[in-house]
This record gives sequence, structure tokens and C-alpha cells, in this order.
Amino acid sequence: MPLQDFLVIDQPLEPNLIVLRQRMPNIKVFSGSSHPDLAQKIVDRLGIDIGKVVTKKFSNLETCVEIGESVRGEDVYIVQSGSGEINDNLMELLIMINACKIASASRVTAVIPCFPYARQDKKDKSRAPISAKLVANMLSVAGADHIITMDLHASQIQGFFDIPVDNLYAEPAVLKWIKENIPEWRNSIIVSPDAGGAKRVTSIADRLNVEFALIHKERKKANEVAAMVLVGDVKDKVAILVDDMADTCGTICHAAEKLTQAGATKVYAILTHGIFSGPAISRIINARFEAVVVTNTIPQDRHMKECDKIRCIDVSMMFAEAVRRTHNGESVSYLFSNVPY
Repeated sequence: MPLQDFLVIDQPLEPNLIVLRQRMPNIKVFSGSSHPDLAQKIVDRLGIDIGKVVTKKFSNLETCVEIGESVRGEDVYIVQSGSGEINDNLMELLIMINACKIASASRVTAVIPCFPYARQDKKDKSRAPISAKLVANMLSVAGADHIITMDLHASQIQGFFDIPVDNLYAEPAVLKWIKENIPEWRNSIIVSPDAGGAKRVTSIADRLNVEFALIHKERKKANEVAAMVLVGDVKDKVAILVDDMADTCGTICHAAEKLTQAGATKVYAILTHGIFSGPAISRIINARFEAVVVTNTIPQDRHMKECDKIRCIDVSMMFAEAVRRTHNGESVSYLFSNVPY
């Protein structure tokens, strides 16, 4: 095979990996309107061009999608995050999947960095919907063959699908950020703002070889915390709050106050999905955070302009490598504990 059919990479992603990598034929990556910046970073890393697609709305606000190039026999990836106008973006994703499927794409993979309706994952009271299951059904019926997402609110959402789901973890990127940006990380304690995040914080604490703590919270209703109880000793330590998402930020701001009262010298918050709706930004500005760190599964440019405490971790390389490995039929388990170069 001629040399021009290969790409040269600077550093191997794994030990003993051949440095010459074959170019990827028969792949198309399209972007929805929710997060075009992330999609562009993914294709830049893959060394391919973004697919041509036009999304618009009719006067009655119906979504219209036009795929601008042939996808017949192609391995198609559609990048659309569950952020912004969530319902419109979800409908746009479903239409794009269906458009590619009926245009004879060989496989359609939905790359959904932040999975919509993930918090509605169980029937916790009478007549409550399990909306995450409904979204899973809709994606399957639309024609999706595979799902790639990151830090699902509950891992069992993968079981709502009858198609493969790769749930990537932000943990490797979080560990890297902590070691590079918190000088006192060896004297830190990893804190979960609720009992549901215990597994997440214990995993990070074990890999950093530090202690962990939990905050037990009681809610009166959604987005409103009634009481908090700290379990663990944070006195004279750097407290690092870790959670999968923050919406109105009431929980993490209450938690920061609790940790400061308990004697923590500094408080950081690290979140995978920074939704930041309603009063979130003003709460962060007034809270006692050194920094609030989020990934770019959701666009953060506007939030970073409004609040200088917000920092962003780029995870596009993890999605790009997941796409590359999926396309080439390779395992993605390497990404569960490593950040690709």
C-alpha cells in the first residue's frame, strides 16, 4: 500500500502502537446546531472535513434538515449535544439520523456528549415518566445504530437501549487537570455533593491516593436543597467537589459553603456537564470557589465570559479517538482510564 495512504502521528496513543496509521475511508461526520465547535475540533483531530448539512426552520417552527452530500455506504457520525434548546436539538438529531439512514448510510452513530433527559431515569414517584427511556426509544426508531456519550447521569441508562452504547468517562481528563492546575492536590480531599456520586469520587480519590468525603442532601423539590450533612473531615485541606452536572448550581454552592464552614482552605468544583441555567452564574460569582471546572460537552464560551471562575477542559480528543476506534473496529476501553495525546 503506498505511503500516502497513511497519516503520521507524533506520539503513539498506546505502547507499541504502530506510528503509521491508515487513513479512514468511508466516514462522514456531521454537526447539529447545538455544538458546532466541538464537532469541528473532532474532525480536525481526525484529519477529515466536516460534512455538509443545512438545518433550518419553517415559519411554523418545524425543523428541516438537508444533508448536502452522499452518505450511501458511509459510516456516519452525527454530533449533537443535549444543551441549549434541548427539545429542538433533540428533534434535529432524530431527523438527521433518519435522513442519513434512509439515504443508505451503512451505519449511523449519534455522538451525544451530554445526553438529554438523563436525570429522568427512574420512576421515583407515582405517575412519573422515565423520559430517558423514551429518548432511547426515539433514537433507536429514528435509525441510530450506535450511541457515544459521556458521563451518563446513571450508567444503567445504557440498558435502555438495544443498540451498543459507549459511555465515555471524563475522569481521566479531570485527573490530568487536577495534577496540572492544583499545586496542593496531594493535600486535597475529593467530595461528592450527594450520595449518588460516591462511586465517582472514590474512583478519583483512589487514583490520586487521597481521601474522600460525602455530602448527604435532602431535597424538598427539584432544584431546591433543604438540608446538607457533611460526612468526612475536610479541615485544612483543599476540597474538590466532583459531580456529573450542574444546572442551577444550588447544590454545589451550598456544598461550597458547607465545606468552607468545616475548615476547607480552598474549594474547587469539577463538573462534566456545566448546564448553568437560571441563577447559576450569579450563584457561582458569589460562592467561595477558587474555580468551577467543566468540560466542553456543552458550549461554555458565553459562561466563561460572564464569570472568570469558570474553566473549561477540552474533551474533543476523547470523542475523536472514540470515533476513530469505532470506525476501525477497535476497542474504546483504553479511553476509560487514559487521555489520548
